[in-house]
This record gives sequence, C-alpha cells and structure tokens, in this order.
Amino acid sequence: MTTMAKTKKALTRLFQRLDSVPSPTDERLAAVLQEWLDRRQQFIAPAPQALMTAGTSVAERAFIFRKAPDAPRQYLLSSGADAAAPLIGKISAGERLDAAADRRGAVRLRRLFDMVGETGEPILGTFSSKSAEAGPTHTELLVAPLSSNGKSVDAFLASASVQRTEPAPARTSVRWPQPHPMLFAFESSKAFAERVAARLGLSLSPIEERFFEDGEEKTRPLAHVRGRDIHVISSLDGTERESVHDRLCKLLFFIATLKTNGASRVTAVTPYLAYMRKDRQTKEQDPLTAAYVARLFEAVGTDRLITMESHNLAAFQNAFRCPTIHLTAYEAFAAHFAGLLQSADVTVVSPDLGGGKRADMFRVVLEKVLRRPVAKAFVEKQRSQGVVSGDLFAGDVEGRAVIIMDDLISSGTTMARAAEACKQRGATGIHLCATHGLFSKEATGNLSLPFIDSIVVADTVETGRRYGGDKRLTVLPVTSIFADAIAECCETAAR
Repeated sequence: MTTMAKTKKALTRLFQRLDSVPSPTDERLAAVLQEWLDRRQQFIAPAPQALMTAGTSVAERAFIFRKAPDAPRQYLLSSGADAAAPLIGKISAGERLDAAADRRGAVRLRRLFDMVGETGEPILGTFSSKSAEAGPTHTELLVAPLSSNGKSVDAFLASASVQRTEPAPARTSVRWPQPHPMLFAFESSKAFAERVAARLGLSLSPIEERFFEDGEEKTRPLAHVRGRDIHVISSLDGTERESVHDRLCKLLFFIATLKTNGASRVTAVTPYLAYMRKDRQTKEQDPLTAAYVARLFEAVGTDRLITMESHNLAAFQNAFRCPTIHLTAYEAFAAHFAGLLQSADVTVVSPDLGGGKRADMFRVVLEKVLRRPVAKAFVEKQRSQGVVSGDLFAGDVEGRAVIIMDDLISSGTTMARAAEACKQRGATGIHLCATHGLFSKEATGNLSLPFIDSIVVADTVETGRRYGGDKRLTVLPVTSIFADAIAECCETAAR
C-alpha cells in the first residue's frame, strides 16, 4: 500500500499523508525523485556526490543533510541552504538541523529523516500550515536516503514544494442596496437565522406568531414590507411541538402574506426542504409530493427557493418552475474528514444506488482536499412497505476507512445496514455522514453499533435536541454557505 496509514503517532500528528511509494504532484519534486531513482540503480542508495552535479534538478531544488559522526540522530546541512529555507527557515552549511529558524519545520524534517533511515526508502509527506507571514500553505516534502559508502544510509536528500493556498474569502460585510434586504424567521429556526444574519451584517426583522385555542395560527411581519426584497428562513423538519405540515403551512401562509402586502420579491430559504423523498411513482397510484410542494410554493407567489441537499437533485430541479438554488455541504464535510482521517486509505460509500451520484460528487471534492485518490462503493437497498432489503455490495473497503454518505439520517436503518456491510467486508473505520440529521426516536437504537466511529451532520436542523447525547456526533455549521448564497442573489438582483 502506498499510504502509510499505520505508523508512528509522532509522524501522524505532523503530516496529513505519508507515501512510501512517492508520487509528487509538484513537477519539480517529481524531477528530483526521478534523478534519485536514475542514480540509485542497484545500489542501496546513491552517493551524495553523484546527485550534486551543477545544473541538475537536485542541485537547484534539493538539499542534503548528513548524519553527525558523533551523534547519529543529529543532522548537519551539507548543501542547499537556499532550497531548505522555505521549509525550515534560515540555516547555513555545516549547521545542525536544530539551528534552523523554523523549529516546527525542523521537527518534521527530522522525523522523516528518522523514518527514511529505518526503511531505506524514499517517503513523501504532505501537510498544511498557516503563518502570519505566508498565510495558509500546503507543503509536499520528499526525503530519500543517500549512502556515501554503499553499505549504510548516512545522508538524506530532501526537497520541498511550499504552495500558498487561498481560503474562500469570509463575507463580513456587504454593500447592500437601499433599502437593504429583509430577513424573517420563525421561532423554530431563529437560532440558525440569527447566525446567517450575523454573517450578512443584517438583523432579523420582527414577526408575530400567534396561536389560537383551536390550533390555528397567524403570522405577520411587524415591519413594512412593501417594495422590499425579502428572505424567509425556515427549516421544514418536524418536532414534537410542530409537525412538518405545520411548518410548511406556516411558511406558505407567511409568504402569501408578504406578497399580499406588497413585497417585491420573496425568497424561501429552507435549509431542510420536506417531502422531497417521494419524487416518483414506485408503486401504483403513488403520490408525487415533491411536485405538489413545488406547486404550493409557486401558488403563494414564491419568487425563489434556496435549499441544501434535496433528496434527488434532478427531481427537485424539474419540480419547480420558479428559480431555485441547490446548495451542498461537501466542502465542509471534506475539510472535516481530511483532518480526521489524515493518511488513511478512504472509500466513500453510498448506502443505496439512488444516492450514488451524491456520494461520487462528495468523493471528487474529498479527493481535491486530500490530494490523493479516494475509492467508491455502493450498497443495494430496496424499500417496500417500510421493510428494507438488498444484499449486493460493490467496491473495495477492506483495510480502509469508509465514509457512508447520504442526504439525511432519520431512523438510521439505511446507515446501520451499510455500516454492517462495510464492517463484514473488512473496513477499519466507519463514519456516517449526512447533511440533515433528522434522527427519529428509532435512531438511537439503530445507530448504537459499536463499530460506528463517528456521525457527522450539518446544522440544517436543530440536531442537538434529537440526538445530542451521542459523543460520536459532530454538527458542522453551514450558515455561511446560506449567507453567501443570499448575498449573491441580492447582488445579482441589484445589478
């Protein structure tokens, strides 16, 4: 295996990936490695003198350390101080590695020297870092053994590629047109909406929610809306107090109220959009609730709808005639798992064939973040009258960390089946990942399997009150994604 998934903890803390069959993505490192391979031939390792010919890739882009005669774990710089500087800072020829200006870079280099000295083979390490001077960077570090006497490793060839990475700019303030857009949110989604508003530099406009004795409800804006561009934020998950139907009906009535009172444009922002699972007729006389919900939004005058990770993207896009924006949390999930899994071999698993495209889209994003290939696998699932079946499994998970990716977790039955299938086929780590953590009452029992290592969801619904007691649960914020989408819509409309 190329990825050294199981190695010393001291190394795994310093590197995101260690590759014992190096394949650098940087062309300069690849040229250095090729020259080392050409010089090695049948020897244990090439001699230092053979690689320092003037004008070669090694002489220009690499540096050499040799073991100190009096202390085998001390390393002295022989040549290439300029090439070493981006990784370990200022150092002069003949100085010990300990004298390097960048102490953390020196520690990384020492640990790789130790490992290469033990294995006798070249190793490629990758890591990300951040400094006040350079900002966020991604580094590839190649270390290969050298031998002066042809019998033992007594020196090391190293070369580093340090590339600055530009993070997505944080949106702290927007030059809003006047009058600025208005944000409304019901009490059930107020916490999420307040985080979105804070990101946009706006505040939520006041709203009245009044319940009558017979169960009816009245909602109205407490600010003038005529001629305004309005976004209404409401997730459509059900709770013990409000059902899915209650929340959907309230949102529809409120949008109609805004249009009745002269709002120029109303956008429904539904982090979780209910009733999207039934998008086609799988049985005779089945409903098409996804299409019906779309018609309801259009009937009350909705101008645009923004949501995240609908059950079936194609069906969602075909159901609505008004403009829609479909968001995903793949980048947030990929960043989380990159830090969690580091150098492990990874497979992204779809728990059913219908979710294969979703899992593959996430896999592509994860590959870019990890900078290495990520495998894929599929589990067969058939559901009829609430009974789930299917035994087919395609893909390689043996000895690998798996991420089971779906749009939502409700009862947990689908995820539990997929987790068991992966465990039976030799997966070494099992992580569940879904955008919407609905977590019905049955989820606690279904997801109690001891080999499930973590459960990761976005904060599109208030997950804490449903499943907050599980220490394996991680809830990732996605409010910035919604805020940026709202800002882009407003800026486009203002042009």
